[in-house]
Amino acid sequence: MSDRAPIWERQGSFPRSEGDGTDFAVWAPNARAVTVFGDFDDWRGVDHPMTRDADGVWSATVTDAGPGTQYKYRITGADGVVRDKADPLARAAQCPPETASVVTAPSSYVWHDDAWLDHRASVDHAAAPMSVYEVHLPSWRPGLGYREVAVDLADHAVAHGFTHVQLMPITEHPFGGSWGYQVGSFFAPTARLGTPDDFRFLVDHLHGRGLSVLLDWVPAHFPKDPFALGRFDGTPLYEHADPLRREQPDWGTYAFNLGRAEIREFLIASAVYWCTEFHLDGLRVDAVAAMLYLDYSREPGQWRPNARGTHENDEAVDFLRALNDAVHRAAGGAVMIAEESTAWPGVTAPTARGGLGFDYKWNLGWMNDVLDFVSRPHAERRRAQERLVFSLTYATAERFVLPLSHDEVVHGKGTLWSRLPEGSDRAAGVRALLAYQWTHPGAKLLFMGQEFGQRDEWSDVDGPAWGLLDDPQHAGIAQIVADLNRLYREYPALHARDNDADGFSWLDATDTTNSVIGFLRLGAQPTAPGQTVACVFNFSDRDLHDYRLGLPRAGRWREICNTGALDYAGRGVGNLGAVHTEPVPSHGRPVSARFTLPAESAVFFTPE
Repeated sequence: MSDRAPIWERQGSFPRSEGDGTDFAVWAPNARAVTVFGDFDDWRGVDHPMTRDADGVWSATVTDAGPGTQYKYRITGADGVVRDKADPLARAAQCPPETASVVTAPSSYVWHDDAWLDHRASVDHAAAPMSVYEVHLPSWRPGLGYREVAVDLADHAVAHGFTHVQLMPITEHPFGGSWGYQVGSFFAPTARLGTPDDFRFLVDHLHGRGLSVLLDWVPAHFPKDPFALGRFDGTPLYEHADPLRREQPDWGTYAFNLGRAEIREFLIASAVYWCTEFHLDGLRVDAVAAMLYLDYSREPGQWRPNARGTHENDEAVDFLRALNDAVHRAAGGAVMIAEESTAWPGVTAPTARGGLGFDYKWNLGWMNDVLDFVSRPHAERRRAQERLVFSLTYATAERFVLPLSHDEVVHGKGTLWSRLPEGSDRAAGVRALLAYQWTHPGAKLLFMGQEFGQRDEWSDVDGPAWGLLDDPQHAGIAQIVADLNRLYREYPALHARDNDADGFSWLDATDTTNSVIGFLRLGAQPTAPGQTVACVFNFSDRDLHDYRLGLPRAGRWREICNTGALDYAGRGVGNLGAVHTEPVPSHGRPVSARFTLPAESAVFFTPE
């Protein structure tokens, strides 16, 4: 980005401080004519023609327009077609299904999070706990706006011990059923839930409760709705001019032309705008793989190789590096997270070392393998255990987030609860699965409703089935999530060396007969309190008694968690609070202990 003022201060609508009108500016370099129109001229579209400068930016001043005015641009394109378009730089929009832009005055919101932002810039995120609660805000508590939901959402996330809240896209979008992933306005919070300042209140309140706020942000594509960015000035302006690169076939949308400087500036400005104007603590960048590969979801003949004859999209690589560097410069301590589903090297490596510059990458391989494992009948799990533990062979190759996201509870996939084998103790299975997620190296992400084991797939209309919390089994799942988050924060062994291979050591990964695995999580000083935790999992459907495992240190090992405990509506089978080592070498360790491992459960121990 240049040294000029950011694009959102140069284009869009700007009410004059004297109250004598509003200045409008829009980039449409190939248009034959542009007129701004709206409720100030009864939507006639002929009274306020705009003038063009050398950069292709059209401007006009309308004396009858001010804050709250609704408007669009009537553009006569290079192809002679007249189109009515929303403002790409609008900071507010009409509530869908209406599609006009709205003039907004400069924000009057008074922030209260200066100390939060100062602290955020000093945090070593790689060594800090990161437990993310993913939320679709319109359906979390249907009917509540940004301000109303703020208190309930903060209370819920804090009570369950999460450190971050990640919002599915609240950038304005015409179709609610897209969940925000088909964006109509890249600078406006959805009006379904309130005003931009209402959204500021939400972020500020979450910060005040100790919660970081992330936003799902979508630069890979945009919808073909007539009012949106497509053929904006009668040419493929925002979308790629090459027909083989113009569309994202999976979603029936247009792909941005990332090779054009003005489009890169537009998108990077959007990212920086959200992180600076709304004090967001980072962005989860959607569909990174769709940008990185020229042949993504395309058959032979449907894509064109790069100059080297390969399938990498060099323009996207340059864009993502510039994006991450810009956000890191503009918003100290903000994190950038990639939804990247392939083995692209160096996603979380710094750009100075040839990486893409993200702080984290979603580990979708872990997600697929662990859900495949737990969905199998118990008799078949022994054949899949190698897949369950495979992710530990590459756990530090990138800085990972372990996602159990909205994508896994829709479109017939079921839920964490319903994926488990029919006839099994599903509540126990969900508790064990979550315990495995929370002790596996990597940050954690859990979609709303799964923190209490929602039974039915998520509905973006109805939201979570909160009534299940009256059922002891589901209340027990909610309690184990809260306790896992507490242990995750309190024990450095469980988070401080997520990205260090020496922070993990196997106890046993090969007992497929009993579907048992065990490992150590280790902090920087393994002999210090809280710096060693032994995690043992019994994924079979039977209790195992006197199960011997080697341990690195003699003495009493205190049980700090048993997912089968009565507190979680389990059966109460366990180790009476501790195990004691015996001078019997096992599993390559100098001493060992005999454990009681409840069926479909996890037990954690720390040495005293």
